[in-house]
Amino acid sequence: MSDESRSFRTAAVIPAAGRGVRLGPGAPKALRALNGTPMLVHAVRAMAASRSVALVVVVAPPDGATEVKNLLAEHALPDRTDFLVVPGGESRQESVKLGLDALPPGFGVVLVHDAARPLVPVDTVDAVIEAVRDGAPAVVPALPLADTVKQVEPRTDGSPEPVVATPERSRLRAVQTPQGFDHATLVRAHESVTENVTDDASMIEQLGLPVVVVPGHEEAFKVTRPLDLVLAEAVLARRRANDGF
Repeated sequence: MSDESRSFRTAAVIPAAGRGVRLGPGAPKALRALNGTPMLVHAVRAMAASRSVALVVVVAPPDGATEVKNLLAEHALPDRTDFLVVPGGESRQESVKLGLDALPPGFGVVLVHDAARPLVPVDTVDAVIEAVRDGAPAVVPALPLADTVKQVEPRTDGSPEPVVATPERSRLRAVQTPQGFDHATLVRAHESVTENVTDDASMIEQLGLPVVVVPGHEEAFKVTRPLDLVLAEAVLARRRANDGF
């Protein structure tokens, strides 16, 4: 394998160690059924749908790696993609780091994808990968905001929150996953950024490196609340009707 082809090899890390309390009691969010299939399996299939993704690393709950391995073995996954399951940590950031540590040599591009975004289209995945291959150290898919956004002074006692600013909506984007990275850059970020962050791209920002945006997709929404499950089922029903998905 040439150095150039090695630098373009792509792996995806899916942190799936969270409990998903906003979906209510029961199984971890990533293991909740969507159209009879765990969301995690849908998310893994979404990454493997890209012909550029050669390996998917699933970061399981710390005590659930065996369960997740068995789960993936029970469902059909593309033969061209390798799969690896490793135990996660106490935080998302720690789990992503453990997923990165498990990557074998030879991968120049790494995707980090939320297990709770099970329906991201392959075109979005490919667009992120292509932008990293074109030289961006970090890439995020994102959508323009439809709603006006208010910055407020938070209140913890349930009282009305005063508005302090109205950001210019045209300059704001709602960020999705998979986020894509130059492998070495993401490793450096996880070794040097100790502050707990909500996404990996913000770690790259803290290194002073550029992060670029590619168009996201409305079907790449995050399944967080029970109503999101209803919407996800509707998307799958439409795909089956239109594409035989």
